[in-house]
Amino acid sequence: MYFDPMYFVFLIPPLLLALWAQMRVKSAYAKYTKLPNQRALTGLDAARIMLPAEGLGSVGIQGTPGELTDHYDPRTRTLHLSQRVAQQASIASLAVTAHEIGHALQDHNGYAPLKLRGALVPAVQVSGWVAPVLFVLGLLLGMSGLAWIGIALFGMAALFALITLPVEFDASKRGLKLLQRYQLADGAELKGAKSVLDAAALTYVAALAQTVATLLYYVMIMGRGGDD
Repeated sequence: MYFDPMYFVFLIPPLLLALWAQMRVKSAYAKYTKLPNQRALTGLDAARIMLPAEGLGSVGIQGTPGELTDHYDPRTRTLHLSQRVAQQASIASLAVTAHEIGHALQDHNGYAPLKLRGALVPAVQVSGWVAPVLFVLGLLLGMSGLAWIGIALFGMAALFALITLPVEFDASKRGLKLLQRYQLADGAELKGAKSVLDAAALTYVAALAQTVATLLYYVMIMGRGGDD
């Protein structure tokens, strides 16, 4: 085993993309968090308007600590909103809340990619730490079969990242339509909300790029005989 310069060829570009994506989402979120929406609606207000109107009155709403930690949990049918999103009447609050309600609609309508992603979660959680261990052990012990099992398990993470893209893009599309349907945002506000959601979507693209690059790097090592 020795230092392999090809590591940088495969993994530095997606890492730079990930850093840029994080900068984009933080910048967009910071900008539109400071801009109030015209109806002075907090994220919690917006959720209480949209959920029952969409037949999702049984979906619970709870707080979640941190920032940009908002999410919908299909297991408990609960919308989790961070304190700033729930309590601040900003364009960003509307965008984030609408996006998460978009996930709730996916769950309610049986959106296939969301169901498939949910089914993969337990396997991905295990393979995330097992796959690298098996791969490295396979290389060290000269057991190519074990290394390939590690690669196959890591491939599940790549599949999960790939399926995440349509799930997130669709949730944003649904969310923006909700803001229009219930007149919670005007043209300029919708443009701002879209900017926030587009920046967030880029982080998922970067995550896919990182996962695929790592997977290809592992495959390349095996293709060279696993001696790197």
